[in-house]
Amino acid sequence: METAAEPKQLQSEIVNLFQYIRRFREEIAQINAGGADGDHFQSMSDQLDAIVKATEVATNGILENLEGIEGLVDSLRQEVGNGKAGELCNQITDRAMQAMESCTFQDITGQRVTKIVRSMQFVEERVSSMIDLMGKDVVDEMGLQIREDQGEPEGEEALLNGPQLEGQAISQDEIDALFD
Repeated sequence: METAAEPKQLQSEIVNLFQYIRRFREEIAQINAGGADGDHFQSMSDQLDAIVKATEVATNGILENLEGIEGLVDSLRQEVGNGKAGELCNQITDRAMQAMESCTFQDITGQRVTKIVRSMQFVEERVSSMIDLMGKDVVDEMGLQIREDQGEPEGEEALLNGPQLEGQAISQDEIDALFD
């Protein structure tokens, strides 16, 4: 037996479900409203990869220089017969070794960033699936509306693009050509 409250409760649930789906679509559209850079997920992934690469390059440079210092200290040790100079050479070698050990942060940083990238790729796959279900045209249209509503960033916020990724910046030769 159906009570009078059941149809009202069903209507309420349907309205709530409809509102939930509408909010969900708006949030997906907002994620997809990338603006000029297009794909937020790919951009974040590229930036994190660039961090790992830059950290690795810097760490390798530091390690090479420390190894060079160690070689120079060994040469100095052979040239100097004095006991005090030998002790100073030992101290320099110890400090260089401590600096090399400190460079292991790069491996840990790379591992952590890789985990973040994998998580982002997982979320990106799920969002892409939801966009496909909703219809890319619908999401793109909603994304354009969101960008229009938000407007273009101004002042310092418009300048917050960070360093450019490899291949995106103009070369030093192109800059020099401007002054010729």
